[in-house]
Order: sequence, then C-alpha cells, then structure tokens
Amino acid sequence: MPDVELVGVQDDRQAVAQRRAAEVGNPPAFDDAARMLDTLQPDFVIALGRHDRMARIAHDLLDRGLPFMMEKPMGLNAAEVQSIAARVLETGAFVAVPMPQRLSAFARHALRMLRSGQFGRLSHLYIRTNRFTSARYPAWDCPWMLDPAASGGGCLRNLGMHGLDIFLLLTGGNAQVTGAQIGHRALETPVEDYATVLLRTPDGICGTLEVGNTYPRRTTEGTAPGAGRDKLLDGADGEWKIAGRDALLMAKDGNIRIVTADGEENFVDLPAENPAARTLADILSAWRDGRPPPVGVHDCLKAVRLIDDAYLVATAGI
Repeated sequence: MPDVELVGVQDDRQAVAQRRAAEVGNPPAFDDAARMLDTLQPDFVIALGRHDRMARIAHDLLDRGLPFMMEKPMGLNAAEVQSIAARVLETGAFVAVPMPQRLSAFARHALRMLRSGQFGRLSHLYIRTNRFTSARYPAWDCPWMLDPAASGGGCLRNLGMHGLDIFLLLTGGNAQVTGAQIGHRALETPVEDYATVLLRTPDGICGTLEVGNTYPRRTTEGTAPGAGRDKLLDGADGEWKIAGRDALLMAKDGNIRIVTADGEENFVDLPAENPAARTLADILSAWRDGRPPPVGVHDCLKAVRLIDDAYLVATAGI
C-alpha cells in the first residue's frame, strides 16, 4: 500500500518481533506494546496476538484514543468481547474486525441473489472449512494456539468465526445454536481439530457449520505470490451453500454453481487480488473517510456468542 507506512512491529518475544520486522522492510521492533505506542505515537494500529490478551490490548488502545483493527475473536469469550463493544458504543471509537470471507465470490453472489429475491424463501445454509494441520501454528511462532487457556479453543474458536459471520450476514443477524459436537481424534491436541454446529434463525432458516484442521496437505499459503485457490479457499476442502425455495447457490474450489427451476449456471470466479489485503485497504479507507468500519466489534460479538454457546452444547453432550 503506497500510502501507508508501517512504523513499528511488536511481539512479546523480541526474536519474533525482529523476524517479522525483517519480512516487512525492517521497521523498529519492540517487545513491549506500551513502549512501542509511547515511542512511535502511531495514527492507526493493527492488533493481532494471543486471544487471552486481546481484550486487555483493546482496552489499552481505547484508553489511548487510537483507532485500530483487531483480528477475531477479540477475546477468550463473549464476555471479554462484550466489554470492548460497550466501550466502543460509549466512545464511538473506530474499531474494525477483518472478515475477508465477506469479499468472497460466495458472499458476493449470495447477497446479489438475496437482493433480487432469486432464492424465494430461504431454507438453509451449509458451510464447511477444513484447513491443514494445526501444527502450522507452532511453525508460525504461535504455539499458544494449541493451548485452550490461551486460545479459548481450536478450529471452532478460530475458523468458525468466518462461517458464522457469513451465516449471520446472509440471514439477518440473529441465530441460536441447536446442536454441536467437537472432536480431537485426528490430531490428538488439547484443542479440537473438528467441530460441527447446527444453527437456526428466529424465522426458521437452518444452518450447518463444519470446521476442521484435518486437510491432509499443506497448502501454498505464504509460499507463492498472488491470489490462488489454495491460499484463498482453504485448500480443496471448503464448500459453501445457500438454498431457498427457488434457487441454490454453491461455491467449491473456486467454482460457482447456481441452480434454478429453469436450469443451472457453472462458472469459475476467483478473486483478482488477495481478499485479506483488500479487507485491510477497505478498513483504512473507511477510517480515513470518517465512515464506520465495514465489520465492527458488535458483528464479531454476535459470532463469538454463538461459539461460546456451541462449546457449551458440545461439552454438555459428552
């Protein structure tokens, strides 16, 4: 982004901070977030990091009056995210949450067909996202992702956010968990490697969410430039469907299929640019223009509440 300057990088582990800085042009690297903020006085902050520290970081940024983007889930649980949402509502602060799946071909075509009424009465959505092994997290200097005390859970807490956000976006913003199960069998880690969640909206639209870390092949994410299927569509094991009385939309492996009573369309629809980069650009544009963030903390909170409920249902059934 030619109009953006990265002025500093921070990680509690100085060696990690220095490695990340070396990958992005060698800005100053810090091992203390407060010291970095005091020293650099940035205009905007991108806040990532351990889930058990996110809420504290968010409140510190709010105390400082700094606009920021924070990676989901913004906390260990809904109570922590709610505390951030309350502060944002009170102060009007700019706090964005990146949700690049909202820019996916599936979401784009689904929203278009909903606006035109092509589906008729909606019946259900099915969303499956199965990524490669969670051993990727230690390789990315994030071993805490496998510690439930630090991460708040496994693939449901991390990957489930994307599918739940899309379900809520397309169905009106409210749903309840009617069933859930989690599994640890394949990878035998302390956090789950598979989860299924059943959803239902107040007006009866049903949803099935499947998330996992059991895709058997390491994708090319982070190893090849440009936008590609493996990097943007979770390998070959992702599938998104929305079905109504009059139409069915399916997305799989970069292909779109639309079925109606009159026939069907099949075509390839791959992004021309990396959705994550586009999401960041859109967030910064909204901040500069004085507009609300494309996705905010209250959107994140709705999905986190469903995740909390799903864990309760799943563990009650064990």
